[in-house]
Amino acid sequence: MNVPSLDLHGMDREITRILVKEFIRDHYKMGYEKVIIIHGIGTGVLKNTVREVLAKEKLVENFYLDFFNIGTTVVTLKKNIDK
Repeated sequence: MNVPSLDLHGMDREITRILVKEFIRDHYKMGYEKVIIIHGIGTGVLKNTVREVLAKEKLVENFYLDFFNIGTTVVTLKKNIDK
């Protein structure tokens, strides 16, 4: 099964906040249990912004950095009971 991903390379903090929220909500509605957000390594600005958004998002069960690619965050969404 393919896991949907969002690539944030080249984005700024504000656009990152908007894209992550929309991505999470859209894929929750579609019934996905897991998604991937690619923020890269760089200075950590995007990674930190992604973590801030995910920590406040009520549709997120948990999230963690991919062990094999620390430029990627794996997100587990709560189960969509309306699906």
